[in-house]
Amino acid sequence: MAISNSDISRVLLAYLECYPDDAVPLSEPVKLLAEGEGFASRRTFPMHVTVGALLVRRGAEVLLVDHLAYGILLQPGGHLEPTDSTLISAAVRELVEETGVDPSELVPASPMPVYVEYGRVPARPTKDEPEHLHLDFGYSFLTTQADVGLIQESEVRGATWHPLSVAERLVGPRIARAMNASS
Repeated sequence: MAISNSDISRVLLAYLECYPDDAVPLSEPVKLLAEGEGFASRRTFPMHVTVGALLVRRGAEVLLVDHLAYGILLQPGGHLEPTDSTLISAAVRELVEETGVDPSELVPASPMPVYVEYGRVPARPTKDEPEHLHLDFGYSFLTTQADVGLIQESEVRGATWHPLSVAERLVGPRIARAMNASS
C-alpha cells in the first residue's frame, strides 16, 4: 500500500513535536500537505516527498554516497516508490539500493526522522522534471559491521565511510542529530 498524505502529515507533525524549532521553516510544506494530494509521487509538483538514510557505523563514521545528479557527497536517499508502505522502510530501501549494504545489519536509531528538510531542486530536463521542492525525511540507522556492497551506478558514483566530523562538515548538522538519536 502506497504512503498516503495523511501518513506523511502524521510523521511530519510528530517530528515537529520533537523539534519545534523547525516549525517555521516547515510551515509551507505543512500547508501544502493539508491542501493537496499525491505527495508520495515524484510527479507531484511543486513539491513531493523524498527520504534519506544516515547510517552510523560503530558510533564513529557515517556512510555517504557520491550522488551523480548533484555531483556532491550526500546521505543515501531518494524518491518514494508506490510499493513503499512507510517512510522509514523507504529510507531503508534507498540505503540498500544505493550502497548494497545488507539490510539485516541495520538497526533504526529511532522510529522518528532525525531531520526533515524542505528545499528547492533544480530542473532535470532529462527526467522531465521542472524546478521543484523536496520535503526530505531523514532517518538514522546504526550498524556495527555493515559495509558497502554493489552500488547503484545509475544513481551514485560510489559509497564511502567518513569520520563523523568530516561527514558533518560535508552534509551539515543532520549528522549531529543522527548521533543524538543513537544515544
